[in-house]
Amino acid sequence: MNHQDFSDQVVVITGASAGVGAATAEELARRGASVVLAARRAPELDEVRARCGDKALAVVADVTKRQDVQRIFDQAIAKFERIDIWINNAGRGQIRPVLEITDEDLDTMIRDNTRSVLYGMQVVTPHLQARGNGAIVNVSSIVARMHVPRPVGSYAAAKAAMSRLSDALRGELAQSHPEIRVVAVYPGAIATDFGQNALGQKADSRKSPGAQSAEDVAHIVCEAALKSRGDIYTLPNGPAMVREYTEKQLAPLGPTP
Repeated sequence: MNHQDFSDQVVVITGASAGVGAATAEELARRGASVVLAARRAPELDEVRARCGDKALAVVADVTKRQDVQRIFDQAIAKFERIDIWINNAGRGQIRPVLEITDEDLDTMIRDNTRSVLYGMQVVTPHLQARGNGAIVNVSSIVARMHVPRPVGSYAAAKAAMSRLSDALRGELAQSHPEIRVVAVYPGAIATDFGQNALGQKADSRKSPGAQSAEDVAHIVCEAALKSRGDIYTLPNGPAMVREYTEKQLAPLGPTP
């Protein structure tokens, strides 16, 4: 690996105060990037910024608010004069059976996992269009593509909506701005506090079978930001899992004519 392969890149990452966001920020910094770190928790965010070195800027912001996302963009431009890559990583989980989901539950999941990503795409895309290149990386979840044992329907629905928005923007830019990459990353379980911070029931993601480390997922996010297009799964068998699940759902319909 070339540890300076991001040396001429300015990268914004949301949800950067812990977990995959923090690990991604630190790897990007090690690989030479100028990083703009955004999250709500100031003390934790400042600790990550300190670990990322002199080419890091911390912006305390709530990405569920459009004006805060605009402020992230404005401060990044003021500091570094451009943005090459925007990583929408912030999100929140919920573990609750479908029949118990309330209006507030669904609104919260859409706000935290879908609208926050939409704001990021809407804020940065005109800048990338003006420059003619760049990348947007949206961190989704494998639950957007398949059922898992835990009752995460509201979270899965919000992540699926985010994934469809990613697909739509990718298609809209394909002809006019083919050098702008829109990437969706689909992790499985990750050994972080994410499950314990979920709304509703709690789950220790660290005990999930096959859970990946935040650092392993962060590395894949960084590689996706550098060169990938389309959909990226962090689990080696992720595509096969989704394909098998999809085939089972289609099986009752019989063979395709």
